[in-house]
Amino acid sequence: MNLRLSILYAVAFLPFTAPAGNWAHWRGPTGNSTAPDARPPIEWSGTKNMKWKVAIPGRGSGSPVIWGDRVFVVSAVSLESPAPTARQAPPQRPQECRGKGKGRRGGKGFGRGSGGGGTLTKHAFKILCFDRQTGKLLWEQTAKEETPHQRKHSTNSHASASPTTDGKHVFAHYGSRGLYCYTMDGRLVWKRDNFGKMNTRANFGEGSSPTLAGDKIIVPWDHEGQSSIQALDKRTGKTIWKTDRDEPTCWATPLVVKHNGRSQVIMNGQTCARSYDLETGKELWRCAGQTQRPVASAVSAGGLVVVGSGFRGSYMAAFRLGGKGDIKDTSNVVWELNRDTPDIASPLLSNGRVYFHKGKSGMLTCADAQTGKLHYEAERISGINSTYASPVAANGHVYLTGRSGRTVVIKDSDSLKVVATNSLGEGIDATPAPVDNELFIRGERHLFCIAE
Repeated sequence: MNLRLSILYAVAFLPFTAPAGNWAHWRGPTGNSTAPDARPPIEWSGTKNMKWKVAIPGRGSGSPVIWGDRVFVVSAVSLESPAPTARQAPPQRPQECRGKGKGRRGGKGFGRGSGGGGTLTKHAFKILCFDRQTGKLLWEQTAKEETPHQRKHSTNSHASASPTTDGKHVFAHYGSRGLYCYTMDGRLVWKRDNFGKMNTRANFGEGSSPTLAGDKIIVPWDHEGQSSIQALDKRTGKTIWKTDRDEPTCWATPLVVKHNGRSQVIMNGQTCARSYDLETGKELWRCAGQTQRPVASAVSAGGLVVVGSGFRGSYMAAFRLGGKGDIKDTSNVVWELNRDTPDIASPLLSNGRVYFHKGKSGMLTCADAQTGKLHYEAERISGINSTYASPVAANGHVYLTGRSGRTVVIKDSDSLKVVATNSLGEGIDATPAPVDNELFIRGERHLFCIAE
């Protein structure tokens, strides 16, 4: 498949896109973790191509989102232990960016034996807005101060969901603490803090992000109680529809696609991958086969949607969007894989290829999105051992980020070709955001802007 056709496929089946020059959602303008018009650097370090670096208070693995001249991140700041505020952490210029050591890692991890760790303390749930050119803090708001009702995985944070924006408002989701809508200048417009309390599997914590679709914001709510997915009016926060789900805890984020004039909401799940009608919330189709406690989100192009999971099993499949009802073992399942599928990091779909890590490892597979044919399988990426951040693509390259803080850049091609290995000296669990000629990376302690 040539480059022009691949881009047309991505645009045709993902109608709710942000203009070029923005990264409004943690999955980017196409929903597939790609930035077709971005030209970010492929090499950087603490001093090379470091435009600015600013400390972030508290913990969070939600990815940065960018619109125009503003960069937004969320964080959960403990109020019962010393923690600097953003105003005490001015931007550092390149000559000061010499951080060493890995430090404690954040993120929505969910490995063995780490659920329910830590002491419950009161937190301030914050959203912070930075100037894109300088890294200067423009404003911050505290959505709520509260002691979480449930512990979390030792590698998770209480602010793992990424914000999202339409350029008029920015939406910050803190799960059980609620969903908050702000103007681009930080004024609270509305809040919904009456969803209830999530009880996640094994005290792993929360992490699904909401998705904007036209005048709606889609909120997933899968946990060990009554799960659901609902659409809110993004202007008021009022519920438009709510559909119950027979699913246990899932950390995936909804993907909105369009097929034959109808917009669908695609959601992963342990029981089934499913599609819902965007306008009504009615379930359109489902397919069983996913593994336990899925985290990875779907990707879509060319009339197909690809959904996978990789904890205590392996399953990935491409489904036709025109199916109805239970499509298991029908022609609407175009291809399936039963090994080396992704766990925490979501797959990337770029130029007709699906890239994904094996489990939580750095091992990478690349497959043809339309046929499932493997271009290469479970190739070890030197320097990356563990992954939470999802791969992203821009300007003919794929950016693979490990929890140690290393990012390996490879060619976006049928064969594995490493072109650069970079490190920022601190752990990274959030997915990077390529915009124009810049790359924004939210590390364990800092927000970085990489630019030549």
